[in-house]
Amino acid sequence: MQDSAMQLVNQDEPSIRDYSINTSNAYNDLFLDSLAFEKFVAKNVIEDSILLNMRDFYNLRNYEFAWFDSKGLTEQALGFRSLYKYKTDSVNKQLDKKLDDLLLHETAISPKDTSILKIEFQLTKRFVEYSLATYAESDLYHRHYESFVPAKKMPLLDMAESILSEKNVEDEKYAALNRFYHALKDQLLLYVQIYRKGGWPAIPETKTKYILGNAYPEIPAFKSRLYASGELLVADTSQIFTPELVTAITEYQSTHGISTDGKIGKTLVQNLNVPVLARIRQLLLNMERMRWMPTTVEGKLIYVNIPEFMLHVVENNTHDIHMPVVVGKDGHNTTMFSDDLTTIVFSPYWNVPRSIVKNEILPAMQKNSRYLSMHHMEIVSSGGGIPEIRQLPGAHNSLGKVKFLFPNSFSIYFHDTPSKSLFARDKRALSHGCIRLSDPVKMAKYLLKDAPEWTPEKINAAMNSGKEKWVVLKKSVPVIITYYTAWVNENKKLNFREDIYGNDALFASKLFTDK
Repeated sequence: MQDSAMQLVNQDEPSIRDYSINTSNAYNDLFLDSLAFEKFVAKNVIEDSILLNMRDFYNLRNYEFAWFDSKGLTEQALGFRSLYKYKTDSVNKQLDKKLDDLLLHETAISPKDTSILKIEFQLTKRFVEYSLATYAESDLYHRHYESFVPAKKMPLLDMAESILSEKNVEDEKYAALNRFYHALKDQLLLYVQIYRKGGWPAIPETKTKYILGNAYPEIPAFKSRLYASGELLVADTSQIFTPELVTAITEYQSTHGISTDGKIGKTLVQNLNVPVLARIRQLLLNMERMRWMPTTVEGKLIYVNIPEFMLHVVENNTHDIHMPVVVGKDGHNTTMFSDDLTTIVFSPYWNVPRSIVKNEILPAMQKNSRYLSMHHMEIVSSGGGIPEIRQLPGAHNSLGKVKFLFPNSFSIYFHDTPSKSLFARDKRALSHGCIRLSDPVKMAKYLLKDAPEWTPEKINAAMNSGKEKWVVLKKSVPVIITYYTAWVNENKKLNFREDIYGNDALFASKLFTDK
């Protein structure tokens, strides 16, 4: 690796420190003292090629923090953490635990906190090592991957133009290596072209019930809007509500998370009226996120896209399963992270989280002494002030008939639910943080397909036995929890979704000078 790394550095002189980056235009609002970096270097044995790139990395960002802002870990830290294949040595395990603790106990970050500085430098070292190894066989210039972590705010359109510029050879090289990024970059070009032509027309809200074949004065506006973004394939200025328009509306609904009924309603109109500049902003934000998604998948990968309310299973780069899910509601956000799914639990108990016991169950018990028995619950332990309560297995159980564990510090897992009607909703941010599956039987069969003893009949019996049974998978399956509000799917269709947790808004405020 050392030879490849040195080749990537190309024996260049270290980057000149970019003093144009300051507190008024930096991506993150914290800066570190360069002496702190040198102290870290002095205390740790770091390979010369890694050290050269680390120093280069911080010079290019004027020693602005890469992985922290004053509120905690940045989105880039979470994304890189999910991408990186952690080693099994104790140092990496300790670092991983520290990251979990920071996410679980959100506190203000001080740039002088030595423990935070250590994590910052450890993540940068890991990032450099990962990047040099990943791009060793490519001709990507090392200072391009150093730009994967934003350093300086830019005007929105300036950033778009910079990415699309023919002079940006390195970005084109990178796009060739990352098909997810490349697909969004192609769409960025189309949307910038739409913007240059004046965007698309605003459509007035309407309560009209449109009948196929009839004429309506506002229909040309719908046709013009859908032709601009490509859902309507042929330009049409007539006032007729045509079958082609219904098809275009249905196509638009399917790629924007709206029920595909082909009808014109309030949700559709509001969505169509999102300005093209706002869509360009979404494309740019999610292109940055695409840097942290594995570009090739060997074996199985499960990933959940929170704003899409969908779970996807990819095996050897082929999509095998698409499944609607319910994710955490606002205030109980599902955390972005990665881990390995190791265990299936049939007919599970639900060990009720202490927060739910305190805030929901104890007040209900005060009003109704039979609350626990009515909900098939029992007290496991009453010590420590707040009792431990669990719900018995069965059809009434809030976890349904099966749960899927990928052990993590956030107590997040997949599970069944008796509330099947929730999956008919377009917006499914409704849980306390865990992820409910619309078809847990399908998931169980998929995960156990290499265990022939687990026949469909045996799986069904275990799910309905009323007795908890744990099954450890022969081989664990990686799980990544992501947050994409724009992406191109495997059918090459551009999708947009609502920013349900406000992550886009925060990201944009840090990335662009114009909001």
